[in-house]
Amino acid sequence: MATPTNAPALRRKARHERLRTLGFLSPWLVGFTVFFGYPLIATVYFSFMHYNQIEAPTFVGLRNWRYVLEQMPLFGPALWNTLWLVVVMVALRVVFGLGIGLLVTRIKSGVGFFRTAFYLPYLAPPVAATVAFVFLLNPGTGPVNDILGHLGVDAPNWFNDPAWAKPSLVLLSLWGIGDLMVIFMAALLDVPRDQYEAAELDGAGPFHKFRYVTWPSITPIVMFAVVTGVVQTMQYYTQALVAGKLASGVSVGPGTVIQPGYPDHATLTVPQLVYSLGFQNFNTGAACVLSLVLFAIAMAVTMLLMRRRAGLLSAED
Repeated sequence: MATPTNAPALRRKARHERLRTLGFLSPWLVGFTVFFGYPLIATVYFSFMHYNQIEAPTFVGLRNWRYVLEQMPLFGPALWNTLWLVVVMVALRVVFGLGIGLLVTRIKSGVGFFRTAFYLPYLAPPVAATVAFVFLLNPGTGPVNDILGHLGVDAPNWFNDPAWAKPSLVLLSLWGIGDLMVIFMAALLDVPRDQYEAAELDGAGPFHKFRYVTWPSITPIVMFAVVTGVVQTMQYYTQALVAGKLASGVSVGPGTVIQPGYPDHATLTVPQLVYSLGFQNFNTGAACVLSLVLFAIAMAVTMLLMRRRAGLLSAED
């Protein structure tokens, strides 16, 4: 119990501790406020305004929200495409990345070559990688369809077919799987060897060793890959836009405005719609509404995945 004589000294010490803690936190607090807090508040503010980035904003209430949720014809397709990519692309990237990581960690010779071969496509810039992929899958001049034709396989139109446009984007994402491969390799190499030896003494086969030894050790990394994959895919923009423009065959020049989503809005995502509304049609209010809807969905999905009952983490983690 503090005596009256040392109580002011204790209060000064506690105040100094709080100030020191605040000083250490200040870089994060400044970054959070400038790059997240203020933009989020401004987005909420402009969602209730009519603002064309030229004239002063005017309050319109829920008009922007009603327009986006009830009257915008492309909101439904864009949201469906985005959620489809989140479910399919993230799941396949995690499975494929884990499979490649398991394969590379078990190769006896030439490990450096295979690591480099699988990681190099990830280093390609997104625009360059998309351009190369669209060229490879071009139904008229691409080598992939030529090879499939020689094998007697009816080749699809890939990015020119609404049914194959999104699967083509998934193939593009799997081609650049090097980031997840490296993450899963690090997690797999960190699994204690003695646990594998104990499982072998108990007569466990490859499947049971993966189920009871490998999987419990890498579940936090799987959770990380899924959550970051969902957040990144919710912002999917560059590859879909570039692939649609190239596949459409429309030449892009000064002043050319091309509506995204070719073919037949199959590659249209919510971030593309946000850009089109905000910077091509100067409807900032509706673009802010779309951004908030996308933010709310991303937060809801992330919170759902972070719950322990999602099954990715055990109770001991």
